[in-house]
Amino acid sequence: MNTKSHEYNSIKIKFMSKKIILSILSIALFMGFLTAQTDTLKNKKDGHYFFTKVKDIEALDVQNQGRTGTCWSFSSLSFLESEIIRKGKKPVLLSEMFIVRNAYYEKAINYVRMHGSTNFSAGGAFHDIPFIVKKYGIVPEQIYSGLNYGEEKHNHAELDAILKATVDEVVKNPQKKLTSAWKTAIEGILDAYLGKIPAEFEFQGKKYTPKSYAESLGLNMDDYVAIGSFTHHPFYKDFVLEVPDNWLFERIYNVPLNEMEQLINDAVMKGYSVAWGSDVSEKGFSFKNGLAIVPEDEATITVAGKDNKHFSDAGAEKISNAFDEPVKEKQITQEMRQEAFDNYETQDDHGMHITGIVKDQKGTKYYIVKNSWGKDNFASGYFYASETYVKYKTIDFMVHKDALSSEMKKKLGIK
Repeated sequence: MNTKSHEYNSIKIKFMSKKIILSILSIALFMGFLTAQTDTLKNKKDGHYFFTKVKDIEALDVQNQGRTGTCWSFSSLSFLESEIIRKGKKPVLLSEMFIVRNAYYEKAINYVRMHGSTNFSAGGAFHDIPFIVKKYGIVPEQIYSGLNYGEEKHNHAELDAILKATVDEVVKNPQKKLTSAWKTAIEGILDAYLGKIPAEFEFQGKKYTPKSYAESLGLNMDDYVAIGSFTHHPFYKDFVLEVPDNWLFERIYNVPLNEMEQLINDAVMKGYSVAWGSDVSEKGFSFKNGLAIVPEDEATITVAGKDNKHFSDAGAEKISNAFDEPVKEKQITQEMRQEAFDNYETQDDHGMHITGIVKDQKGTKYYIVKNSWGKDNFASGYFYASETYVKYKTIDFMVHKDALSSEMKKKLGIK
């Protein structure tokens, strides 16, 4: 064999080997870059908040509550859907309007019994869901959409008005004694708008009643607890939360602010998602910008127009450099929280679903929040709420009791 030819071939092979190695390295670096890009999240297209995932909990697609005040049902059922996944069960979209329809009926009975001296509206609270599921069961979204009135999207303006007018007339008691027909009349209105509730239905090849289907999900409604942080009641005790939408007069557990925040953090890091009730009227809450923050200087935020389709101006156009890149936020104290609640600055505006934790480029913690206003923002229906915002504006949250430490369960008397 020609020696020169052999040397040439050896050099050629070494050169090709180096090219292959360099190519592999280039591909690896590029794939790493793509992965880094995928793991880095942003609140809006041209924004300079760069979030890195710390914990991400599986949830089903974002839904749209439309022109209704039923966020409490959408957020709670999104939470239960994630609970079903956490327990290793097959994912399923649950019917928000099945819950809403039964809650309307129960609220009507309560309103009349209280002679009209309590709240009757579309609003509700997280603990409404365990109450309704235990009493009526639950069905998949596929079985009961609640769209029985010629609309493709939920809109309860007419339904709410008719229901309220009806219960108000019943309360006036024109015959000086309530008839036996008024409850049937309420049922008829609900059936006309939302549809009759099926006594039995078939789903994925099996027959169920709403109650038997609820049992098949493997969720115990007594496992879920609601927690808040207020100084007008003793810590480590439960109390009736004084907000208009608590028509059931249900109780929540009360803990100090730092422990409330720690409970949320610990739950998420353990893989438990959280149903989150909060005020969303703050200037720093901007669904369009994908953020909920409490800037130290809120004067930099200007609000353009209104967005009443979400029953508040939380979706209005808001302009500020605070939504473009991280800014310094206020230091939240227990006293600030309480003052805002007592002065009606913090109200039970909106129910949402916390499904994870991220950190921005400065190391500040935010929560991944699934909303129910459709996917019409850069984050496809999600947004990022700073730890500061959650500390300041949380009304209460619902979580599985096993997300709590044994020490906290003991403090609260939870078994």
